[in-house]
Amino acid sequence: MLPHLDRKLLRDLRRLKGQAAAVSLVMACGLAMLIMARSLISSLDGTRAEYYQTNHFADVFASLKRAPNRLAEELRAIPGVATVQTDLASPVTLDLPGLGEPAGGLVRSLPDFGEPELNRLFLRRGRWLSPGSRGEVLVGEAFALANRLNPGDPLTMLLHGRRQQFRIAGIVLSPEYIFESRPGAALPDNRTYGIFWMPYKEAATAFDLYGAFNHVAITLAPGANEQPVLKELDRLLLPYGGFGAFARQDHPSHIRVSDEIRVLAILSIGFPTVFLGVAAFMTNAVLTRLLALQREQIAILKAFGFTNRQIVVHYLKFAFVMVAAGLALGLGGGLFLGLRLMRMYELFFRFPALQFTFDRPAVLIALGVGLAAVTVGVFGAVRRAAKLPPAEAMRPEPPARYRPAFVERGRFAPRFSHSFRIAVRNLERRPVPALFTVVGLALATALLILPNTFKAGIASVLDFQWDVVQRQDINLGLIEPSSARTLHEIARLPGVLSLEPARHAAVRIHFHGRHRQIALRSLLPGGLHSRAIDAAGREIVPPPDGIILSAKLAEVLGATVGDQVAVEALEGRRRTALLPLTGLAEDFTGIAAYMDLHAVNRLLGEGDVITGASLTLDPARRAEFLAALRGLPRLSFAVIKESLRKSFRDTTAQSMGLLQTIYLTFAVIVSFGVIYNNARISLAERARELATLRVVGLTQREVGAVLVIELVLLALLAVPLGLALGTGFTTVIVHAVNTETVRVPLVFTPYTYAYAVIVVVVASTLSALLVLRQLNQLDLIAALKAPE
Repeated sequence: MLPHLDRKLLRDLRRLKGQAAAVSLVMACGLAMLIMARSLISSLDGTRAEYYQTNHFADVFASLKRAPNRLAEELRAIPGVATVQTDLASPVTLDLPGLGEPAGGLVRSLPDFGEPELNRLFLRRGRWLSPGSRGEVLVGEAFALANRLNPGDPLTMLLHGRRQQFRIAGIVLSPEYIFESRPGAALPDNRTYGIFWMPYKEAATAFDLYGAFNHVAITLAPGANEQPVLKELDRLLLPYGGFGAFARQDHPSHIRVSDEIRVLAILSIGFPTVFLGVAAFMTNAVLTRLLALQREQIAILKAFGFTNRQIVVHYLKFAFVMVAAGLALGLGGGLFLGLRLMRMYELFFRFPALQFTFDRPAVLIALGVGLAAVTVGVFGAVRRAAKLPPAEAMRPEPPARYRPAFVERGRFAPRFSHSFRIAVRNLERRPVPALFTVVGLALATALLILPNTFKAGIASVLDFQWDVVQRQDINLGLIEPSSARTLHEIARLPGVLSLEPARHAAVRIHFHGRHRQIALRSLLPGGLHSRAIDAAGREIVPPPDGIILSAKLAEVLGATVGDQVAVEALEGRRRTALLPLTGLAEDFTGIAAYMDLHAVNRLLGEGDVITGASLTLDPARRAEFLAALRGLPRLSFAVIKESLRKSFRDTTAQSMGLLQTIYLTFAVIVSFGVIYNNARISLAERARELATLRVVGLTQREVGAVLVIELVLLALLAVPLGLALGTGFTTVIVHAVNTETVRVPLVFTPYTYAYAVIVVVVASTLSALLVLRQLNQLDLIAALKAPE
């Protein structure tokens, strides 16, 4: 048989089931976010770590022009190096039937016999390459799925200008390409770019690199410091055209997964904190008003011998039951949403098996955080009520001081209705509960700002990045830097309307001990295609002797306009120049640096050289141009703007859009929960007063107006505060989740604020209708009975 206090607890819960359900639902939203985010972090981080270990992912990487295989022994002698693996990595052009645009990729070599020591592949379908075989390749899964390629299918490649036919032996995954994208590109385009593996002998013969290597991977000995290894590796590879060694944490694929984990970590703190803060306010409101209604019951309990501690525990149990219900709902919601997001991650993170890992400690954290939130919210009120002497508690609360409210002291007071005056006086007489309600509703309103800001930011990226910054239709890249005369050959292709040269080069930018290794991009003063645009939307003209950095890169380096940054060229004559930072460009994919085309060539010391070009096309001749492009022997890649835009929608925009939908749904639930909870509590604590008003002659409509006016006044106070809080909260979150690979601009639109206001209005209207319906069913005789 249940103890007496527990039976009372069940009766209280049945009577206040609406308010308790609202609190539990709001808490469930916050705990679901916490469990979902932490489980996704555990899944991604754990799966990546296991994949790296099982497939021997390297610690250090470097690319170079060409070095003899004997150099590998010198690399193995570097202190701190455990394993050295050399191989080939060369760009390739593909001829895919049915694909209207040019496709390219990267060919990697494998040992002719045996498996590689490092960066081992995982066979998804098909078979491994036969020892000593020719004419066979392994294909990366992302490219194979995008182009519906299967083992046994033919594949035509242009290797060093020579067309060769291959047969696909198997579909594979590599720890180097968990996120598979073109070098230097922040976004993937799996239809037109892929990774391929073939035996070393065949690749070396095709690219005239027999007896040599142009890529090296290294693992470090336990406890070794990577910085001395990187420095010595750069020194040894310098005579052979080394492009700069980098560690695992700077590997593009590793960075992309790390950025996703970082975003989830931030969101696992920010959103649950606000949700649970709202739940704490709601719990305080429920318990505080319940205690006020049960003063006499508390006195009777104490008179019958129940201690202060037992009474405190009894009312805390009321709060803990709501936490338990919220945790159960949050656990189910977190698992459901986590599994859904995991399926989305499988689309662009290539692991052998990306299993959803339920983070069990997250449940304990959620339980602890939920209990802490409600305890902080109600402990003070419960403790004060328990300490109340029985004799004092048996007496009714002292009557309130009835006097005109502040707004009634003006000359418009005679125009106010009785319902309005009663509502205003009640709010002014009980400012603390009103303040708690306003704060809770303001936080709920604030939550509605972020999801739609994300949505507007994604739309802004699609327009800004590919219509304002990049106004060309297509970018072409050449296999090797070539003379500017190559432009004439490209200009003669059918459908070309305008053409601008481009020079990209690998550089390392240093500032005050920080550095980043990136691709330096050229700009043309007065160019019509690629431009650098600042935060105000103004074009930044590239200076003849200066450098423009993306705002994110400048933030990472800690540099501001006017500072001198060191630019170390990793190709050409490998010069280092100290250049003034003349502008900060806004961009939202990757990090970049820009210089005048002629300044880039002066830095590299290679004369009038280009590595590619940008073009605008006649739409009517687009297919003709793409067909002619296949015959360009020096072509390494072609990137079509619309394909990039589609890739952004399918990857980054899709993941952000799903998160935005989840957060928006939760924010709407919280808004309804807060408003409904307040309306129900107001009716419960004032049932006797409202019944008295009905008895003395006020109509049902006038009595209902008292509750509605209170609700409207509280909403009018809370909404502006909530919009301001939401703006600040959104600014902090958006800046925190913006990474070096992908960023979302901070875009506040009238729609964002209007949506938040409309949700609050609709929630208030529905809550008012529900409460008015219950008011109409109020038993006047029962409500007017004096408590015994």
